[in-house]
Formats: sequence, C-alpha cells, structure tokens
Amino acid sequence: MELLSIKKLDLTGKKVFIRCDFNVPMDEFGNISDDRRIRSALSTINYCLDQECAVILASHFGRPRGKVDEKYSLIPVARRIQHLLKRDVKMAKDVIGKDALAKASSLKPSEVLLLENLRFEEDETKNDKEFSKKLASLAEFYINDAFGVSHRAHSSVEGITHFFDNNHKAAGFLLQKEITFFSKLINNPVRPFAAIIGGSKVSGKLEALMNLLPKVDKIFIGGGMAFTFLKKMGYNIGASLVEDDLLEEAGHIMDKAKKLGVKFYLPVDVIAADKFSEDAVSKIVTTQEIPNAWMGLDIGPATVRLYREGLADVQTVLWNGPMGVYEMEKFARGSSKIANFVADSYATTIVGGGDTADLVQRVGVDDEMSFISTGGGASLELLEGKILPGVEPLIIQEED
Repeated sequence: MELLSIKKLDLTGKKVFIRCDFNVPMDEFGNISDDRRIRSALSTINYCLDQECAVILASHFGRPRGKVDEKYSLIPVARRIQHLLKRDVKMAKDVIGKDALAKASSLKPSEVLLLENLRFEEDETKNDKEFSKKLASLAEFYINDAFGVSHRAHSSVEGITHFFDNNHKAAGFLLQKEITFFSKLINNPVRPFAAIIGGSKVSGKLEALMNLLPKVDKIFIGGGMAFTFLKKMGYNIGASLVEDDLLEEAGHIMDKAKKLGVKFYLPVDVIAADKFSEDAVSKIVTTQEIPNAWMGLDIGPATVRLYREGLADVQTVLWNGPMGVYEMEKFARGSSKIANFVADSYATTIVGGGDTADLVQRVGVDDEMSFISTGGGASLELLEGKILPGVEPLIIQEED
C-alpha cells in the first residue's frame, strides 16, 4: 500500500497539526524513563520546521478517561521535546479550549505548540465529529505520525482526516517507516522466517497467530499463553495461567501449523513458583511435571537451548511478547537469554509491542535489533491482516 507522503505537500510557511504518540513510560517520580517514542517523531517535526511551518503537536498520555488529571499532563513531555529540539516549545493548558485556540491562532512560522493531553476530552475516544472538526480548524495541514494509536478510530487519528483533502494530509516519516517495514515483512520476508510470540494471553494474539501461520516457517511460543497450548496437549499445568475457553482454538492453531508444515515450538521446561511474587520459592521443572499448586513464570534452560537451536538458521525474526514475567528479576532469565541470542544473530530482527521493546532495552540490546516498532496493538492488527483506521484515509487509491 502506498501512503500520502509528507514530502509531496506544499508546507512552506503553513500551519501543521502533527498527531504524535508521546505515550511514554514514566517512573514513580514523574520522570520519563524511555523517550524512544518522542525521539522517533523528531524527523517529521524537524522536516516541518525546516519548511518554516508553525507546528502544533498533539498526543494522548495514559488513560485519564475524559477528565483533566494532573498526573497525565503532557508538561514533562513538552520539556523533553524542548530539550531534544533545542528550541522553545509552547504548552497549551487545554486541547480545544480558550488557551489552546489563542496559542494556535497566534503561532508563528518555526514555532512549536504542544496541546494538552487529548484524552482529557472524552470526545477524543468517541471519535466525535464536532471535536474532530475543532481539532482540524487549528491548522491547514494534518500529518499522522502516531503509529502506536493508528489502530484506534479516535478523533485525532481518524475523524480529523475527513476535514482535509489529499493535498492537505499525509503520513509522517515514522508512520510511513512502520507501515513499509511490516508490509515487507508480511508479504516478502527473507526465509527462513520465524515468529517468537509471547505474553500472557492467547486471546490477544489469536488472529495474529492465524494470519502468521501461512507466512512463517517456525513459531516459538513463550509466556503465559504457552500454558493454554500445553493444557490442550493434555499436560497438567498446575496453577499456571490458562484460558480454558480458548483450548479448542489452541488446538486449531497447532493442527493448522502441522498441515502447513510450520514448525511449532512450545516450552519443554519452565521456572515454576509457588506464588506470583519476587520472593516466591521457585524451581526448574519439565512441562509435564508442574506441581499442582505451582505456576510456570518463565521458560526453563532446556527451552532456551531448544529455541536457540531452532532460531540458529533463520534469516528473519519477528518478536512480539516476552517469554516470562520479565519485570521480576527471578523470572526474567529466559526472556533475557533469548533477547541476547536474537540480538547476536545475523537475521533481520523486528521487535513489536511495548513489553518486548521495554525488555530488549532493559537487557541493553535495543541497538542491536534491526527495527523496534513503536506500536504493540497496531503492529498486531497489521499482522492480523487488518487495515488500520488511522492509516486507511492516507492510502493512495489506485485509479481504475
């Protein structure tokens, strides 16, 4: 698919509304702990500033549920953007209130304004037409550079596009890069192509798994979702996380993999614990021998070896979801070892999903990965074969 390009717009001296994804992690003191998403938007922002545009930035942050909540203010984000751009960034006190309207209207070429958290307005997530229209009235051009929310039909993502024609809207560089990377990955990967799929639940990854099966050569399952597959195979999984209502679906996935000749890997051993806690008693057990009241919280050393051997010859790796409860040091070893192995391989390595991106950064191998996506839900929906609501209005339609 070809998207409307920012480079084809006549932006010189114009006012531009850029939808970004500044939903960054913060520590308990309100400091930004990872500014990757902010840095990822800089190329689009700088390109507009080079065209002497007046730039209006907009983003959501957290889930304030339509109410003003100081905890979710974008003030720390404004400070970080100012530091990275090395220029003054004006901060609006609201989204489409008096302050934002006044500051947007008086914004001069080469100046930057950041609106307050879009989700302080409940109409944002409702994709309200009037709210979309008010946002659109702030600028002459609209740029979507927020891949991380492009799977949401929200006012600033989808609704706003209806108020700009094709000569006044486009995809930013980050959005373009994400879509191009995933399209190439799904339609023309260098083989052998492996997918490492982890995380806690099968339900969130079901459609992606079904869509990936005809495209990959190998699938490696880890995390809590593995136990639904293991239970379907008749194993006693103790008190491990399981989705009983998806046992049949898990069976279909394994049957389909067999039919297609896709090698389907499941853990052969786990780190089991007597409770979900950092100070739990833990031990290595095979997946056939998890004690009744215990739960598997990480893949074991034999599984790490098995997965390494299976990944040794692959040329393309897509990784979405950790192998265990990596936030607890005791259950992070499996994920960490796989991360190091993937980083050291000569394969093209694509990391999708916030948890996996956080994991590879914690392990310190983020710079070794070929591509780290800024969107978890959005990348999953692309893998499911869906066209994202925020991307669809920016697709160049082929003429008959």
